[in-house]
Amino acid sequence: MNRIPEQGIERSKVLEMLRSFNSDDANYHDSKTWSLVYYLSEDHTNFLKEAYGMYFSENALNPMAFKSLKRMESEIVKMSAGLLGGDDKTVGVMTSGGTESCLLPVVTYRELAKSKRRLPFRPEMIAPRSIHVAWSKAAKYFGVKIHYVPLCADNRVDVNAVRKLINRNTIMIVCSAPSYPHGVIDPVTELGRLAIEHDIPLHVDSCVGGFLLPFIEKNGFNVDPFDFRVPGVTSISADIHKYGFSAKGASVLLYKNMDYLKHQFFVKTDWPGGVFASPAMLGTRPGGAIAAAWAAMNVFGINGYKEIAAAIMETTEKLKKGIEEIPGLKVLGKPAMSVFAYTSTDRAVDIFAVGDQLEAKGWLVDRLQNPNALHCMVIPRHAMIADDYLKDIREAVKTVRSNPDLAVKGNAAMYGMIANVPFRGLIQNEVMKMMENLYGPDCKMPSLETDPTGPKLLDRALPVVLKILRRFKK
Repeated sequence: MNRIPEQGIERSKVLEMLRSFNSDDANYHDSKTWSLVYYLSEDHTNFLKEAYGMYFSENALNPMAFKSLKRMESEIVKMSAGLLGGDDKTVGVMTSGGTESCLLPVVTYRELAKSKRRLPFRPEMIAPRSIHVAWSKAAKYFGVKIHYVPLCADNRVDVNAVRKLINRNTIMIVCSAPSYPHGVIDPVTELGRLAIEHDIPLHVDSCVGGFLLPFIEKNGFNVDPFDFRVPGVTSISADIHKYGFSAKGASVLLYKNMDYLKHQFFVKTDWPGGVFASPAMLGTRPGGAIAAAWAAMNVFGINGYKEIAAAIMETTEKLKKGIEEIPGLKVLGKPAMSVFAYTSTDRAVDIFAVGDQLEAKGWLVDRLQNPNALHCMVIPRHAMIADDYLKDIREAVKTVRSNPDLAVKGNAAMYGMIANVPFRGLIQNEVMKMMENLYGPDCKMPSLETDPTGPKLLDRALPVVLKILRRFKK
């Protein structure tokens, strides 16, 4: 359907069409996914839909017009601040998700630095190599040079390397709690000392862990300090639509006080449309997302979130233990929570080939590189399928070990080569071309009937990678 129909279609028919569209989508209802969706139950989903629907048309663009949304946003900020070690001076805003909550601090600290410097300078930021890619996007969008810092053996950022990169152009340091690839918490306390010593803002990206780590800690697990209790931390991002189990998209961005947040505000006083002011990136902000976030936080409460955290960690420990018991596999590092990656220690077992075998059994598998690994983000419903997943991993490892050629076939070959091609610019150029095709006027989405691994952009890159490798070998 490439044009608006001349005659409108009946509502029942439109809904029927919509229901038919998701036949090729990832199967999160049966907990076959290890990312993207944080699904608890139909009952909870229906509750969120009802809360969202009550404020479906409301717009947080104008807090004076919809005071209810401003009230809920303020309460969400205060509840989040209390959860993450803030005090009565902690301020913040709700955003559309983790990416916006990563983009905005870069703008904020760039503008803060400009207000303090008289001479021109090129803003720079320092981040671990494992930082979420949204920070790379922010650096590109806002003209900030980003220095990537290598990781130590435990997959946490090298603090000494951070120290050496600090200069007069540094506008901020960012770290993870935890990192998306490995699930480890960077040494926030040590970074906080550096931040204070050099009077540089320190942001903690806790989009993944902000609504889980505090409850893990309350349940008695040892959690390294990462929030506003750590001297030097000036801002934190945390996604409510992840382990806060709210509706997408809802994230919260907190600052230690207004001295930081005010540099995020946008104000235009001479626009013919009137005086315009905005606290975050979006103008229109859906009221439903705010209402659903407020509803989720209140319906669970501290005790409810603690119960969820306990269930998640029980399943996580079971999965990690089960994977470690499989000869040839190991979990990378010491994950702080429910996010972890596992890799192969046996040259006869290609981990990407293991991923292919798991996908053939219906699992949605995320692959990592440097080192090559498979990725998991555990939610409560994974308790029901943990044994099945471990069984399928064991069978996959056995199959791959017995069939070495699987490492040079299918996605295993493609991802393995992408991870090892030395000229990354060539890969970037080819992926850029695929993006242009995917979002161009003649885009056609692949189907599961023709592509059993699903409509993944990079799954169609194998011929391109082979071409690049041949060019490189010459």
